[in-house]
Amino acid sequence: MTDKTEQIASKYLGKKIDGSDTYNPLLLVAVPRKGNRLQYNIDDKQLPFYGYDVWHAYEFSSMTKNGLPVTKLLKIKYSCESECIVESKSLKLYLNSFNLEKYGSNIQECLNTCKNIIKKDLSNLLKTDIELEFIDNRQDSLKIFKNFENIINYVDENSLTIEKFKEAPEVLETEDISQNKEHYLHFDSLRSNCRVTHQPDFGDVFIYYKSNKHIKEASLVKYLCSFRSEYHFHEECCEMIYKRLYDLLNPEDTLFVCALYTRRGGIDICPCRWHNNLPVGDAEKLFDVTVYAVNNLKQ
Repeated sequence: MTDKTEQIASKYLGKKIDGSDTYNPLLLVAVPRKGNRLQYNIDDKQLPFYGYDVWHAYEFSSMTKNGLPVTKLLKIKYSCESECIVESKSLKLYLNSFNLEKYGSNIQECLNTCKNIIKKDLSNLLKTDIELEFIDNRQDSLKIFKNFENIINYVDENSLTIEKFKEAPEVLETEDISQNKEHYLHFDSLRSNCRVTHQPDFGDVFIYYKSNKHIKEASLVKYLCSFRSEYHFHEECCEMIYKRLYDLLNPEDTLFVCALYTRRGGIDICPCRWHNNLPVGDAEKLFDVTVYAVNNLKQ
């Protein structure tokens, strides 16, 4: 790289950056391709190849106007003929600026609005056409899980309003039912933040419990969403969720909580906690199937 190109690319790299809690396209940084290509005698005007740059953002998340988190895998594709590339950390900071923004009255409207905004911003930045799509890889994971059901399927999202984004156990509600019942629940939009770097962490939560108490799903969604502005390690979040649910249930009830966070820096952390009345073999089986399913879809 030339000195000028390196200066542009290092705007955020190697530096502690807090990012933005509000949408901010000015975070994006375009790095010219030419500086690197000159070293290999590649003429930008007569490229000896065709191609695209394809990006997968595993941690894109925003919210509906009601405060319901929407988390998807974002695929970005643009031609190698563009004069510039987008610097990776700037793209991450930019996409994170959508985390606490609210768009659309439902999940699909939120995604469509975000797609249009991102496509426009990247097209303007790179001065080229951008192909962009959201991939629902977590929906595919349900085919592997079989028993685990996306908790959103139990909730009317249009009547759900979420307002608390600091851990709020008081929103949890239960009701008594006539007999013990098993519940296999999956929440794909967990978002918390590293307690040291304050960088956001995303993950899937898998909850299994057997009880004659029913935790109302809408209240559980509100509670899990309340981690969105919390600052804790992955293991701490998992244990907090477990303890709050344990306190709601009967002492003899069975409870299993697993939080599978997406990779950050090539590493993911998958804490798992379960009630000691759940046989170790059964708990490990639940843990193994969740790890297998999510990790195979997030390679």
